[in-house]
Amino acid sequence: MDEIRPSSGAGAHLGLASIFPPGLQAIYGQCRRLYPDQANPLQVTAIVKYWLGGPDPLDYISMYRNLGCPGQDVPEHWHYVSLGLSDLYGDNRVHEFTGQEGPSGFGFELTFRLKREAGETAPPTWPAELMQGLARYVFQSENTFCSGDHISWHSPLDNSESRIQHMLLTEDPQMQPVQTPFGHVSFLQIVGVCTEELQAAQQWNGQGILDLLREVHIAGGPWLITDMRRGETIFEIDPHLQQERVDKGIETDGSNLSGVSAKCAWDDLSRPPEDEDDSRSICIGSQPRRLSDKDTEQIREALRKGLEINSKSVLPPISSQRHSHDRPQSRKDSLESESSAAIVPHELVRTRQLESVHLKFNQESGTLLPLCLRGRLLHGRHFTYKSINGDTAITFVSTGVEGAFATEEHPYAAHGPWLQILLTEEFVEQMLADVRDLSTREMSKLPKEYSWPDKKLKISVLPDTVFDSPLQ
Repeated sequence: MDEIRPSSGAGAHLGLASIFPPGLQAIYGQCRRLYPDQANPLQVTAIVKYWLGGPDPLDYISMYRNLGCPGQDVPEHWHYVSLGLSDLYGDNRVHEFTGQEGPSGFGFELTFRLKREAGETAPPTWPAELMQGLARYVFQSENTFCSGDHISWHSPLDNSESRIQHMLLTEDPQMQPVQTPFGHVSFLQIVGVCTEELQAAQQWNGQGILDLLREVHIAGGPWLITDMRRGETIFEIDPHLQQERVDKGIETDGSNLSGVSAKCAWDDLSRPPEDEDDSRSICIGSQPRRLSDKDTEQIREALRKGLEINSKSVLPPISSQRHSHDRPQSRKDSLESESSAAIVPHELVRTRQLESVHLKFNQESGTLLPLCLRGRLLHGRHFTYKSINGDTAITFVSTGVEGAFATEEHPYAAHGPWLQILLTEEFVEQMLADVRDLSTREMSKLPKEYSWPDKKLKISVLPDTVFDSPLQ
């Protein structure tokens, strides 16, 4: 359980620097630079520290009153700063000390800026619990965040009726990275967004949507301040943004969405299965051969940047975009670039070349096919559908992707229940023209079928009930 109290640390660090934890002192120094008149801010503090067996990884969340910047039309707001994702103590009680040259702990702390409501004299404390929830995810998964990441939360951040139900992450506009005795620390700001804005970030990229939010004053403005009372998305405020910025951005830059959890299946149409151990046909309701641990980890890594569909995890699904920002834009992508290991078939499960395949998707998954083709494959990338009903996975790859086991000579290849489909640029353009009607969810009645006999490929978009049924 947390308690709120004035910070003794912030006021004591001048006289007690010798006994004050150095990592904590470094962050307080950064806060003191911004708030010299708030030496003792209110803090939410974990009563039982994480390193003593408590449930909350953040030792403290400091809360400051920020007057904004009238010259930039930045409103007054509350500024929250976490303490605990970085190494505060340097004695291995929480984080392993690895030296001053690398990151301190996880290398970052979280911040949040919440618009101050008229008459509000004290900061709301719900953002502290939100930050603790994100910190628990980081500690339990050991996945770190970076600017541009998106977080699917699927619930109003303050447990109200607000439309602000998801988050993007960006660099805090005022908190500068600091060097501590235990490594470097940056400050990532949480930005509350609506569902439609999250989806746009997933399909294009987080940085692009953050730039749009900065341009729309009531949606965040230059400092990206979250207003839980905001009732309109940026696309409702300015209807031209979707087509003129997002759609054109996907066409120009491609999409950072590399995979989704989905309702999908595939069949090998080359010939009927010879026995029940034959993994060439993956049918809904059947018991396919399970993926090896290595294959499962490779697909999980590819999907780590993607959107989770039709499921809500206890911990928020996290999408990272660090790979795309760390390397130059190129039409040549690699499955290995987003995986902890090269895509090399497991020796105990042989890779099979197929002559003809039938792909099956539910409507929600089907609507992503144009994005897969236009935003990923035409930019030399890959896209994976991972079934939520089993181990089935379907990965589309372009000719520019290295490390795939599907080749131009054998474009359909299966490794257990994992199917890879290699599509040439010419075929992608043809498919895009044929599946244009999938771009909208308001499509005609299902089932819907698309077939390319010369390529021996068939795609069906089917009702959800088909995938929920024990038999196909």
